[in-house]
Amino acid sequence: MSSEAHRQVHRRAHRDGKERDPTFYPVEKKMGEDSLQTWIVELLRPLIERWYGELGRPRFVGADQFIYYRQFDPSKVVAPDVYVLPGVPPGRRVRSWKVWETGIAPSFALEVVSSDEPYKDYVDAPERYRELGVRELVIFDPDWEKGRDRVRWQRYRRLKTRGFVRVETTNVDRIHARVLGCWLRVIGAGEEARLRLATGPEGEDLFPTTAEAERAAKEAALERVAVLEAQIASAARASGKGPADRG
Repeated sequence: MSSEAHRQVHRRAHRDGKERDPTFYPVEKKMGEDSLQTWIVELLRPLIERWYGELGRPRFVGADQFIYYRQFDPSKVVAPDVYVLPGVPPGRRVRSWKVWETGIAPSFALEVVSSDEPYKDYVDAPERYRELGVRELVIFDPDWEKGRDRVRWQRYRRLKTRGFVRVETTNVDRIHARVLGCWLRVIGAGEEARLRLATGPEGEDLFPTTAEAERAAKEAALERVAVLEAQIASAARASGKGPADRG
């Protein structure tokens, strides 16, 4: 449907005094996805959600839902690989998101460059995210070495004086995401490439996954038990009692 047709639908809806929106907004993608994109998203999305939880500022962190940003025009849509909705609690069910219904646009979005249509993410995506009103967009290209005009990372920011502009490009393994307040860092290479969160002045410390955090907590607990047992044994020796003499 053309833009003029959308405007006519809009005018008719208002003229008829109807509250309903007759526009059809799809909620599912009809195309396949690169498995590498899926693996990256499956690891990163819950990491960002946990990160905000650790900060005491829980956020809804979604992946691959359609986000519509202009009513009556379903062509004005993005489907970020990962995105953050400020002020929306985690756990909310989102089939698609319509910005005009809540006034909330994503504060952060990540796009993993498609292996089938790489230049869509280089050319089309920034303009759509500008229209959407996102504060920060990070584009990660896992296959950046396949073209001289490709780059591993791009970061776009919404600036007061310049609008939505690209503020950084780099081929190093990490980039600082200002909205997230941490680093995005590549771990592994090729088909093993994954994105992790990292902290520290230079992104030197990886933010743990749930499994890593649980394992570290268990190891710390075992270490505390070992220290306590050593202290008890030392106190027993100092008092002249061995373990067999107690009780």
